[in-house]
Amino acid sequence: MKKADPGWLLIISVTICLTAAGPAGSGLKSKSLMENQKLAKQESLDKYLSGLISKGEPGLAAAVLKNGQPAIIYTAGVVDVKSLQPITARSNFRLASVTKQFTATAIMLLARDGHLRYDQSLRDYFPDFPPYGQAMTIRQLLTHTSGLPEYEGLVPEADPAKEIEDQQITDRQVLELLKQLKAGDFPPGEEWRYSNSGYVLLGLIIEKASGQSFDEFLHDRIFAPLGMETTVLYERNKNTVQSRAYGHTRVSGRWQIKDQSLASATRGDGRIYSSVEDLIKWDQAWRDESLLTNDEKKLALTPVKVRGKGPVDPDGRPAAYGFGWFLNPWEGHPRAWHYGETTGFRTTIQRFYEDGLTVIILANRDDLNPSSLALRLARSFLSSKSR
Repeated sequence: MKKADPGWLLIISVTICLTAAGPAGSGLKSKSLMENQKLAKQESLDKYLSGLISKGEPGLAAAVLKNGQPAIIYTAGVVDVKSLQPITARSNFRLASVTKQFTATAIMLLARDGHLRYDQSLRDYFPDFPPYGQAMTIRQLLTHTSGLPEYEGLVPEADPAKEIEDQQITDRQVLELLKQLKAGDFPPGEEWRYSNSGYVLLGLIIEKASGQSFDEFLHDRIFAPLGMETTVLYERNKNTVQSRAYGHTRVSGRWQIKDQSLASATRGDGRIYSSVEDLIKWDQAWRDESLLTNDEKKLALTPVKVRGKGPVDPDGRPAAYGFGWFLNPWEGHPRAWHYGETTGFRTTIQRFYEDGLTVIILANRDDLNPSSLALRLARSFLSSKSR
């Protein structure tokens, strides 16, 4: 592939504490050696990243943060193949399932404020829900252990003669589909199975518990306090996405704007749009106590335990899961992470919290694997540990 336009690339030097902590008295020679090593690392990363995206194609935005400070900010490609406007650190991508950590945080804020309890029943908020929901709790919705069936398997196929946006299922319709069932996939709390349905219902619970619309609550309690100025829970005909990156799919060898499906209008499981610039502020909120105390955050970062089948990652390998975060370590490094995958978008956030390292990848094309790319970047910054 052609190299990305260098005008779209910004590499910010790794902070001096990462590179100049040589032995006492090492002097200029040691410092110069470390600066050369740093430069070599950046050039290696630049060469790899810039080979992924050809000019004029949909692309990605990436950030590597060390102790909250940008070590690398990288952008390449265009927000859409019609305008050919370049992706920047302020371009907003649909986060897909990376949204779940925001939904979980909203629930945690409401629990902290006494507006709900983690062990409340689903039927406390939806009294007409069938009896199979009585034993399901908010905590189980957060951890994918409720047994709620995946709603996408319940939705009728789209009518190709109609616009897909006019057929998209809403949160309320998901709730009604689940009400038609007689039982869940397994007894609540017995197993782990990834369920977008649970996070859709969490969005509705947030509205009931807060008295605000879901998008207003997220804005007032999370986005605005953190200075995430353009992040939005997008709802068609209600709000807009600033500096929007559109998702793309390759059709007959050519990239086309295609980022809507029947499930694209549900909110709590994947509807937030955000940018690398704003997600740096989100990462900082998990480093300090601006939203939640460290003790409160421990709930989100504690792996759920079940008697039956436990969590698995997208590749089917054993994993761990908390509130909106996968928690399985990587190469000996403790990690909180999530991926996002929806029509035209691929995303990930990988937080190596004991190492002070975070990698964020947002792509508006469906042929990249951001998690693999993020781990390749992470390896360049992490010290090796025994496996």
